[in-house]
Amino acid sequence: MPKPPEIVDVNFVAPRHLAGGGDPSWVTVPLHRACGWSYGHDPLMPRVILSSPDQRALLRLEPDPDGQWWTLHHAHQPDRPAWYASFGARTPVEIIAAFTDTLTSPAADPADDWDPLEPLQKSGWSPAHSHNRLASADGTIRVEVNETTGCWWVGAALDRTGPPLWQARFGEHTPPHLITAFTSTDRPQPGAAYGHRHQPPHPGPGSHHRHAAGSPRRARRLRLEERVHALAARRASTPASPSPLRRSPAKNTRSR
Repeated sequence: MPKPPEIVDVNFVAPRHLAGGGDPSWVTVPLHRACGWSYGHDPLMPRVILSSPDQRALLRLEPDPDGQWWTLHHAHQPDRPAWYASFGARTPVEIIAAFTDTLTSPAADPADDWDPLEPLQKSGWSPAHSHNRLASADGTIRVEVNETTGCWWVGAALDRTGPPLWQARFGEHTPPHLITAFTSTDRPQPGAAYGHRHQPPHPGPGSHHRHAAGSPRRARRLRLEERVHALAARRASTPASPSPLRRSPAKNTRSR
């Protein structure tokens, strides 16, 4: 079998939500090596299952042609009922990582007065049909909060009228600071920097693709190692100051 090339192409894609799925190890490896999540081994099943050290959270990555590939279930806690989050196959791993990094951060502030819509409003997203729905300026991604159930839905598409490229869903009791971490990550993203990208078949009108010079495969491995070490070091670091994206409970958008 021929050896893989030592130099790989790097595609830069903006906006980030159209960058494609990427390498799942950007999420799974740090969870295991830096955060102590354990995994089972079943060589006959094409899936990954990771459990948090306290056994309250379970992350399942499983190819499903009819549903979400990533699913995280969290058991109930004294101050919060059980909750879940799920992500489609083409959800960029860096956006999923923002969610899991905040979940595992010892410095995270889990208070309920976070407003996940605020970073989108500050980025120029506009209301779509109601105050609990926002859409990006190019219309390729939108966020909706169900006023009855309190659940969140995020959908990305190649254009305003096209079918969903990927979806993310957050259950009613998902901690708002985790959803805020997810909605705060839409910035230009190097497409292949962290692994092979499953690129959208056709770039949307709001996307920008730039084919850059080759990058050593070893550099990609080093970036993952740096990420693992950085997350492992958080346990000994001083808790971070509260984010300026906080808002008062009276303005919480999770209406019923």
